[in-house]
Amino acid sequence: MFEDTDADRGQVGIGTLIVFIAMVLVAAIAAGVLVNTAGFLQATAEDAGQESVDKVTNRLDVVSSHGIINDYGDGKAVDSLNLTVRLAAGSGSVSLESTTIKYVSDTTARNLVYRNATTADGTELLNTSEHQDGWDTGLNKTEYTAYALNDDDDSSFPVVNSQADRYEIVINTTVVEQNDQGVSTGDSVELEITSRDGGSTQVIYTMPQQLAGQSDNDPVPL
Repeated sequence: MFEDTDADRGQVGIGTLIVFIAMVLVAAIAAGVLVNTAGFLQATAEDAGQESVDKVTNRLDVVSSHGIINDYGDGKAVDSLNLTVRLAAGSGSVSLESTTIKYVSDTTARNLVYRNATTADGTELLNTSEHQDGWDTGLNKTEYTAYALNDDDDSSFPVVNSQADRYEIVINTTVVEQNDQGVSTGDSVELEITSRDGGSTQVIYTMPQQLAGQSDNDPVPL
């Protein structure tokens, strides 16, 4: 009744071949998509991992600190916070120009940014009092400054890029607090120093309870 011919078998064979080729193409495309997706996910994970590492390692450590006494007549306070900093262990370079300091005292909270108030080589401070109209120097209530105690390559200021580098951060508390005194005895100040990469260091200082015997501009340990 039915006649099996070579033509019929040839058509079936061609159809099977077409289906097979289509399956191979679909599998190849799917494999390519999977490879591309895996590569993208790997790159994303590596970037996220590096960012996480930078947030932990790229930061400054506070080596030592002191305050400066302000004898304002009716009493004494601390009108300058001076922090000696260096790179944390394993840290890459940290630029002060992109480093912020969150300042929180008993009465004031501000985010401070860096302002250059030094000589050209960065080794000596200029005017750190409150900036006035027409002045080229001075700080406002949202600024801090710094100078180099030791800069290993003497050319990177204000970038801390060596474990041998030592910079001193200076915060004029009378300017930040917007008063004529600074931070009163017994009061506390919390500082959070954050680099551009997000690495942060927190320190809390409590001003000495007694400043008897201290003179104006004397340093006091914190």
